[in-house]
Amino acid sequence: MNYLGIDYGEKRIGLSFGEDDVGVAVPLPAAIAKKKSDRFLHIGKYITERRVEKLVIGYPYHMNGSKGKKIEEVEYFIKELTALFDLPVERVDERLTSHLVESQFKSMGRKWDRKSGEVDSCSATVILQDYLTHALEM
Repeated sequence: MNYLGIDYGEKRIGLSFGEDDVGVAVPLPAAIAKKKSDRFLHIGKYITERRVEKLVIGYPYHMNGSKGKKIEEVEYFIKELTALFDLPVERVDERLTSHLVESQFKSMGRKWDRKSGEVDSCSATVILQDYLTHALEM
C-alpha cells in the first residue's frame, strides 16, 4: 500500500511518501502555494503520481492529550481531502514533530527557510514514519 503523510498548516502543508514494502517515509515538496485550490492540486499530483491509497495526517493534540481548536481546522481539512480524493484517512498524534525536526536541523548546523515548507515536509515524514513503524509491527 502507498501512503501520503501530511502535516497540515494553514499556509504550508508538509508532505511525505511511504510504502508498506519498504517501510520508510521520505519527504516530498510541501504544498506552499498562496491559493488553497493550488495547494490541493499539488497534493492531488502526488496522490496520482505515487498511486496513494491512504492518507496519514498529523493530529494536533495538546501536550496534555486534550483536543484543541487546531483539531477543528484539521478535521475540516480532512473533510475537504475526502471529498476531493475519496481516500481513507489515518490520524496520527503529531505532538512535538516540528520541534523535533527543528532540533535535528540545529544539531546538524543546518539553516532552513520556514517559508520553503522543508520543515513541514520533514514533520510529515516523522508522522508517516511513526505510522509505518507501528502499522508494520502489527
